[in-house]
Amino acid sequence: MEYTFTTESFEQDVLKSETPVLVDFYADWCGPCKMMGPVVSKMAESFDGQMKVGKINIDDNMPVAQKYNVVSIPFFGIFKGGELAASRVGACGAADFEAWVKENL
Repeated sequence: MEYTFTTESFEQDVLKSETPVLVDFYADWCGPCKMMGPVVSKMAESFDGQMKVGKINIDDNMPVAQKYNVVSIPFFGIFKGGELAASRVGACGAADFEAWVKENL
């Protein structure tokens, strides 16, 4: 299952989550973000039950993007125990992305 996070839901859905959360910070106008969409969706399937996977639109949720200093997108963050535990910026291949997720899960 892939979640959609908002400024209002971020604390409850991400920061207070019992499991790690992969967050895709994106914008509708961002080409590389669109390229990574299917890769992120695949992570939601592959890691179902091990972590939550979702996205947050930075244009609609600027306070969250600013809090985590998101200046380039796509920006991916793995949150554990209410903290940003790992992050990476930019599009990449599915295998590289999955390896990064596994390494930081």
